[in-house]
Amino acid sequence: MFPVSPIVPARAAAAVLALAAVVAAPSARAVTPFVLKDIRVEGLQRTDPGTVFAALPFRIGDTYNDDKGAIALRSLFATGLFKDVRIEIEGEVAVVIVDERAVIATVGFVGLKEFDKDPLTKSLKEAGIGEGLPFDRALIDRAEQEIKRQYLSRSLYGAEVVTTVTPIERNRVNVTFTMTEGEAARIRDIRIVGARAFSESTLRGLFDLTTGGWLTWYTKSDRYSRAKLNADLETLRAHYVNRGYLEFAIESTQVTISPDKQEISITISIREGQPYTVTAVRLEGDYLGKDDEFKALVRLRPGEPYRGEAVTETAKAFGDLFGAYGYAFARVEPRPDIDRARGQVAVTLVADPQRRVYVRRIDVAGNTRTRDEVVRREFRQLESSWYDGNRIKLSRDRVDRLGYFNDVNVDTAEVAGAPDQVDLTVAVTEKPTGNLLIGASYSNAEKLGLSASIRQDNVFGSGNYLGLELNTSRTNRTVVVSTADPYFTVDGISRAVDVFYRTSRPFNSLGDEYQISTPGASVRFGVPVSDFDTVFLGIGAESTRIGTSTGIPNSYYLYRETYGANSLSLPLTLGWARDSRDSALAPTSGRYQRVNFEWGFAGDVRYLRSNLQYQEYWPLPLKMTLGVNAEIGLGKGLGGRPFPIFKNFYGGGLGSVRVFEQSSLGVIDPTGAFIGGARRLNLNAELYFPVPGTGNDKSLRIFAFADAGNVWREGEKMDTGSLRASAGIGLSWISPVGPLKLSWGSPLRAQPNDRIQRFQFQIGTAF
Repeated sequence: MFPVSPIVPARAAAAVLALAAVVAAPSARAVTPFVLKDIRVEGLQRTDPGTVFAALPFRIGDTYNDDKGAIALRSLFATGLFKDVRIEIEGEVAVVIVDERAVIATVGFVGLKEFDKDPLTKSLKEAGIGEGLPFDRALIDRAEQEIKRQYLSRSLYGAEVVTTVTPIERNRVNVTFTMTEGEAARIRDIRIVGARAFSESTLRGLFDLTTGGWLTWYTKSDRYSRAKLNADLETLRAHYVNRGYLEFAIESTQVTISPDKQEISITISIREGQPYTVTAVRLEGDYLGKDDEFKALVRLRPGEPYRGEAVTETAKAFGDLFGAYGYAFARVEPRPDIDRARGQVAVTLVADPQRRVYVRRIDVAGNTRTRDEVVRREFRQLESSWYDGNRIKLSRDRVDRLGYFNDVNVDTAEVAGAPDQVDLTVAVTEKPTGNLLIGASYSNAEKLGLSASIRQDNVFGSGNYLGLELNTSRTNRTVVVSTADPYFTVDGISRAVDVFYRTSRPFNSLGDEYQISTPGASVRFGVPVSDFDTVFLGIGAESTRIGTSTGIPNSYYLYRETYGANSLSLPLTLGWARDSRDSALAPTSGRYQRVNFEWGFAGDVRYLRSNLQYQEYWPLPLKMTLGVNAEIGLGKGLGGRPFPIFKNFYGGGLGSVRVFEQSSLGVIDPTGAFIGGARRLNLNAELYFPVPGTGNDKSLRIFAFADAGNVWREGEKMDTGSLRASAGIGLSWISPVGPLKLSWGSPLRAQPNDRIQRFQFQIGTAF
């Protein structure tokens, strides 16, 4: 939303002056009270007469006096509809004469490019400037100045805003804001004066603000912002303090702009001081008799350089531990004892737990769409129980992991008159929870293949999931309708239902078409066994039909002839999952684990199919991130039958071994069809690093990848010598329309009959 500051209507001052004049007049010429025989209203153009009569404190037949006249004037001015009101007495008749304010008919913008029109219109209307609202020149002037300030915050120092008010019929006006935005001022240079321990280039590399570069058109990091500069100064301060420079200070900051308002120079003057080494860390104050627990949380060690970050982390950890025992307002104050002559410092942590408190009430704010219960059921802190900081943090994280909100914050407020009680407010900022995922690939065999899925993770604000998946590739076509209720029971057991129809036409060198179709449905339940782990249990029904054709792969033909064209299976699924990644779109740390078993225990086919996945990310120096993924799939036939061929794993392409065509790895039928296999192994590694010139921006990253894997038939040894491998580079971009991932690579280990697809991409679009 375009942020327009609240504007106090200026008409209040005019009303006060008018009232003063009217009230003062009767004091000189008082009206003798009389009984009203009639009331007339003059000067109305648009306002309904009933609005005026409703504001009057007298009616025909009432006794009129000066006090009632003054009350009537105040009431009429308070409506905001009139710029002047007076009451004249003609005999025994009160004549109310009004001068209506003009009403805004339209609000328009000319030359607006930097801001979106709809949020700007909404913000102006909230400030009193909008269609159908009374026209107030003071409000218009203040809004004009506020818009100029917003342009300044985006480095558009040459921007001009001119307001045109055009009167039209029926006492209405059109208000037009004409913007001359000009070009944004760019940062020409950033100087850091007084740096000796570190080079200027090293310190400038810490900043989000940068001088012009080849990608600053995208990052806009060369646009000056006071807020960004303040954040960069804090980063600079933290850089020094975390390396022992306890007395580091920023002495001055100068920002100068060129006469043409197109270039900005920033000069920062600093005083480094000397580095200090920690000699001791002491605890003082009341630690609830649990000194050993608190000492274990100390991040600072004697003999190491003083690190402000470690002191802050220790104080926060102490506060969290106090909060876990119910002391919501505990204070921890670090007190450094500096020995400048020796360059040493002793740190004393003084604690005051204050009082233990209860949580009286938990409120939810900011959820305009999502129901309160969707947020509340994720809370592990209960009302009317002891304040528990660990449970509150866990509750906040659980709400955040729902994926329905951009921001989740928990605010603590004291209860007036009750020093042992607090109220919690869960403030959320909602975001769109619908998602459209589009994928595409191209190969000589399949030509252009498209896949798409549309889903809504928070249907009608209920927290339920509804999705539709489509795949239109030449060889594999899928339609899946899914729905999930994360709280099917009050205990948090989830239920998911899938209805699907899949068809497959594996590539055949003979050029003949044949089809494998599988309609079915399944239901799964998720049982939370802890705050981080969920166990899944489900059952399904599938009917697979292998169609006839002269070009059917030999493997499918033999399976059809031996076990029939139709196969009914009732698979039972059991799984476990844990996700601790810091982000699903661009993770930089954390771990994802998944185990899934599928057991065909009844029907025409009996089998066991398992899939295990492990994924982890590590942050590295120079703003890099390393991610690894390992996935293994195993299938085995039961009851004396082989593993069903239509349950085979496939490898190659996105999500597997890149550079090799989708589903092209594994067993090759004598007819040339790729039929997958009963065993699969995927190994993936990605090294992400920022694009040069983007500063600290994480939405655009380059990555290098290395993949390995293959698919084997049942009983075949998973020989590492038969692994296929590839490597390449790619681009990951969290674009305004969704996440985009491009990759290009070359095979490192391949066989002559492998199908190579060097370029692949995938894009997701949020709405």
